[in-house]
Amino acid sequence: MRIGELAATTGVNRRLLRYYEEQGLLHPVRLANGYREYTGADVAAVRHIRALLAAGLTTATIAQLLPCVHDEEGRMVPSSCPTTIAKLRQEHSRIAGTITRLRTAQHALDSILATALQRLGPVPAEPAPPQPQEG
Repeated sequence: MRIGELAATTGVNRRLLRYYEEQGLLHPVRLANGYREYTGADVAAVRHIRALLAAGLTTATIAQLLPCVHDEEGRMVPSSCPTTIAKLRQEHSRIAGTITRLRTAQHALDSILATALQRLGPVPAEPAPPQPQEG
């Protein structure tokens, strides 16, 4: 299949598919005319890439983990590559650290905002952005 068909099948635009190729995540065959030729395995790879991106992983990390995942009953399942669990734990720790830093920054900003509001007196309220629910 060509890139347009892969884009239609996966819902990922052509530019992003080319980016995945640049990052070493996809390896289409190049035809004599320069067109990219994709297979069903590339459809699964794009689904895996999207799932791993949604989990907060970088494309560099995904490039390391992608060979270690496969489909099982429509779900992406990590295989038993030696470093898979360690890499996933490392990424989990990195994301947890980012969340902690963001919460600290949010609390600091809350404090600054509260002080500013106390000094300025009543100010017309702006709608608060929606807060993500923890689950």
